[in-house]
Parts: sequence; structure tokens; C-alpha cells
Amino acid sequence: MKFDVLRKVTSSALLCAVGFAATATGVRAESDWSGYIENVTHYRDTVGLSKSRNTFQLEGTNDFGAVGLFSKLSLTGIFRATYDAVYDLNEKEFGRKAGGPVSLTGIGVDAGTLGPNIPAVPAHYTPYGASIIGGQGAPVSLTASGFDATANPNEGLAILGSQLHEQGTGVVLAYPVRPCDVDNRGCIEGYLDAKDNDLRYPEFNEDHDYMRELYIDAALPVGNSELGFRIGRQQVVWGRTDLFRVLDVLNPVDYSRHNIYDELEDIRIPLWMANIEARFGPTGPFADLNLAFVWNLDDFRPNNLGQGGTPYSILDAGSFFRAMKTCWDLGCSVGNFAGGGVTTDFGPGQIGIRQAVLPDEDQFGVKLEGILNEVGFSLNYIEYISQLPSLHANKFEAQNIFTGASQVWPYLINFDIEFPTVKLYGGSLDLYVDAIQSAVRIEVAYTEGEEFANTNRPELYSESDVVRYVIGVDTNVFIPGISSNSAALISAQVFGQHLLDHELVPSAGSALGLPGFTEKGIPDWEDNWTATLLVRQGFMNGLLNAQVITAHDFEAKATVMAPSIEYLASDNWKFVLGANFKFGDGAQQFDDCRSCNPWGPYTASPLHADPTAPGSVGLAGFEPLGRFRQGPIATAMEENEIQLTVRYRF
Repeated sequence: MKFDVLRKVTSSALLCAVGFAATATGVRAESDWSGYIENVTHYRDTVGLSKSRNTFQLEGTNDFGAVGLFSKLSLTGIFRATYDAVYDLNEKEFGRKAGGPVSLTGIGVDAGTLGPNIPAVPAHYTPYGASIIGGQGAPVSLTASGFDATANPNEGLAILGSQLHEQGTGVVLAYPVRPCDVDNRGCIEGYLDAKDNDLRYPEFNEDHDYMRELYIDAALPVGNSELGFRIGRQQVVWGRTDLFRVLDVLNPVDYSRHNIYDELEDIRIPLWMANIEARFGPTGPFADLNLAFVWNLDDFRPNNLGQGGTPYSILDAGSFFRAMKTCWDLGCSVGNFAGGGVTTDFGPGQIGIRQAVLPDEDQFGVKLEGILNEVGFSLNYIEYISQLPSLHANKFEAQNIFTGASQVWPYLINFDIEFPTVKLYGGSLDLYVDAIQSAVRIEVAYTEGEEFANTNRPELYSESDVVRYVIGVDTNVFIPGISSNSAALISAQVFGQHLLDHELVPSAGSALGLPGFTEKGIPDWEDNWTATLLVRQGFMNGLLNAQVITAHDFEAKATVMAPSIEYLASDNWKFVLGANFKFGDGAQQFDDCRSCNPWGPYTASPLHADPTAPGSVGLAGFEPLGRFRQGPIATAMEENEIQLTVRYRF
């Protein structure tokens, strides 16, 4: 890949620059190094210990001062090593012994639903791999089921979404939960394939993530201006928001660390990049003016969504992917599938996820930034590869479970995971409003090329332009009734998202008002808003700090509240006791494509006017697409936790 050579060249350049600086100055560089040791322990009411993360971080800068043509030259490094003991201390939930045998529900069907002369099937629970509908020997035999219980045994499994909802009347899937060196079922090569040690020691991987940052800063005077160079492994932050990102998209994010709730600086995945900035200083009407160009030198890395079987998986997407990859490789049992109510055993190569396609394309960004009339502003353009996956169906041949024929089947739930190229046009404003004595932050982004699940298309996805925006207000106020000599920090934000090419149409079932049916199309909301509020009050001259962070997803009707108390025992020791509670409507349903009829007439329902024509009639369930209506807060509704952090800084 392109970076195998580029990394060596960049690393050599860093070493040469350091050696040149030492030789040219003839003196030792000024060094400023510090670090911390930290333990973070989380206890979840449903599973017990959910995190026991032990971290050592070392960070510092060697400043070489003026060197040759450069007015400034420095080398900065941040190194982090983590051991998460939860995979040893609670291995029955998240480690080598997690999971177990499962049974999948079937709500049953009436006589004749599965075919002429086939009797009614009552409601039932079926052990994984033992459906009455499957290969030879099953009461209802299909030509090409091919499920092999020896290769895909009923062990080390969990039911998708079981932490949030009952199995219900919709699709039911099971997924393997053990690390990929213990159980490699459902592990996607190069994407979600973490082994036990990858989970326990997440920085020590083939990407050398223990090297959080390592870059050279240099400044080259050019007339009355200056060229700044930052080259190496780094985070490039072009946004001003917390929790959710609008313009801050240059680095992917590791959501497996703690979903959306850790500080972004701790969960961004640093990349090897060249960041070049022309600093013009005061220019014409501008009090300051800069032009920045960023080129991503690294191989593409997507967001880490959290692998199935780990404590944190945003939207529980990693669990769904692992279930579907197992289906493609080895076959699987799917609850409530045949006739909408009978568990069905599929063989390999019929449904599921085939592979993840990681692209190899250049990524870059340009930003004009300045201050005009005491208002900070930026204009941004970024061309990048989406760090979120898109599932593409209708691309490759799969086997018809009824006839054994192989071809491309429209609307069939077999996918490749793709990462489309996105173009972002955006800008920001940063100003102080005297009338409300508050700082105001505004960001807006317009993107082209993003893709969304869409059950109304044969490919089961479609593209939509998207507008995202955030308005934030920060102020300091004295809160009445609180005895403190310091003002409280109050920070409020509202995030908005609008899909310009949203598609949601009545299905045959929803048009008739039938229970268990929904509209079909894109499950993401056409318009949605999330509001956040942070209140932080200091006591004892800042040694004791009380804080609460709240976020509310308006369409999902879900709220998270994270109160905490921070105590600074000394210049070195810090203790934080916190919690994370969610409440709201919880799981939501959407068209799950059971009624997409890819293998008509065998998969047709009475609502299909033409039993040979593919397309959904809207039969719905919680899985898999309800998660896009729930959002990250509601999907983690049952992950309430008590949290303790102890940090020693040196």
C-alpha cells in the first residue's frame, strides 16, 4: 500500500531533521516532557465490570529554536500504552469465555403460508442451526440450505440487540462474541478482526497506535509572512464542537474506547499527515489571516465502531456486521424469517456480508481562516473517504436457497462494505456577543457523496447530500444558591442534520395500516437535532469540581446524563467519580427487508401484487435498521454505568 514506503521516508525525514537541528545548533534542545498513569473503571448494571482500563501516557516536546532557514523547529511526541483488564476480569461477558448457546424466536405462521399442504407452525424457540426450515432432513427441506452445525456450532453466541430489546416479531440474528483468535466466525479481514491481545492492548497493533503523535513543527519566514509546517503523525482539528463532529472529520475516531463519551482528543485516531499553513498575519481588513493545506499521507483507516462482543459498539453496528459476515461465510439461523414468523437456516454464500473494501485514495483539505471585525471565521473544503461504512447489495452472485441457482439478486441482503468518497464544503464563525456575555460558535457543512441504507432501492442503499450544522454558546455565570467564589461554566450546543435526498415512501403494508409494517426507504431521519448542555461548577478554589453533561436526541426521544465529581488532591493526583445514565423510548422498528422478495415467487407474500417482482412490502422489526432511528444514545440505553477515574500526573 502507498504508505509502506511513505512511512519509512517520513520517519527518516524526522530523524534527519532532529540530527540536523542538533548539529546546527551545537547545543542540546530544550525539552519539556510529562505524562500520567491512569486507571478507569466502569461498572454496568447489566453485565458487571465493563471497563478496567490502565493507561500510561508520555508527552513532550524538544524545542530546537531557530535552525538554519527556520525561525522555529521542534519535535513533539505523545505515546500511549493501554491495558484493558476487563477482558481478563470479566471474560465471561467480554473475553475468551463470553457468549453461549442461543435460541431464536419464531412467532409462527398459519397453515399454507410456507407452501401448499404445509401445516401451521406455532410460536417457537429454535436452537441455532436447528430450524424446521433448512437442508436435507429438516421438516421443510430447502434445496440449498447447506447449514453446517459442525463448522458453525451453537456456542459463543449472543442475540443481536438483546441488551436493548426482546427478540420481538422482526428479524432475529445471532453473532459470535469471542475475540477473533478464539472464534474467527464473523471477523472481517482488515476491518473488524481484533484478537484477544488487540482488545486488551489496543495500541499495540500493526498500525503502531502506541505512537499517538510524532511530528515536526517548523516555521519558515517569508517576507512579512510565515510558512508553518507540521509533518508526521498527528491530529488535525478543524472543528470547535464536542461529542459530535461537523467539520472535524480529518481523523477517524475510535468509538470502541467509550462510544461517543470520551474526549475527542483521546479517541481521534492520529494519522500521518502533512499540514502546511501560510500565516499572513494582519492583512488588509483582517486582524489575522491564514491559509492551511492538509494532505493525508496515511493508508485509509475507518472509524473503529467496536467489534461484536466488546463493551462499546456504537449503534451496535459491529455486532450486526459480525452476524452478517458469519451468515455469508458459514451460513446462519435467522429468526422470524420464512413467512415472517419461522426461523430459517441459511447456508454459506446466500445472505450476509462478503467483505470490506478498504479504498486507497488521496485525502486532503484546504482551510482559509482569519479574524474580521473581531469575528473568527473559517472556510473549509475537505475531500476524504467516509470513515463510516456503507453496505452495497446487488453487486455479486449469491445462491438461491430454494433452487440452488447463483446470480445477482436485486434486494437480496448480501453486501460488500464500502467507504465512499465524500466532498465537504463548510465554514465556521467564532464571536463574542456582549449582549448575552457569551461566546458563540457556529459550524456548517454541506457534503456530497454520503450513502445511507435504503430498502426502496435494489442495491439497498442510496446517496444523499447532507447539511449539518451546530450552534454553541459558552458563558460563565454565578448560579444563585451555590456557595462558591467562582462562576460556573455553561456550554450549550444544538446539532442539526438534514438529508437533502431523503427517501421514505409508503409500503404495501403501511399503506393498509397493518400492524408490524412500516414505510420503506432510508431509516435515518430526514431532519434531526441533538442538543447538549454542560454545566461545570468549581469549589474550594478549583480543587473540587462538579459537572453534568446532558444530551438529547429529539427524533429518537433519547437522553443521556453524565454527572461527575472531580477532586484534585494535589498537583499530581486527580480522582473523578461519575455516572452515565440513559432514558427514553429505546428500540425502534423499521422495514427489515424480510419482505423484499429477492427469490420470487418463493419469498413473495400475499401483499406482493406480482409474486415474481422483487421489492419490499414493509414488514418491520427492531433489527437491523431500527438502530439508525434510535441513534447512538438510544441504542446504548441499557448501558448505564458508574465510573471511577484515578490519575497520577508527573
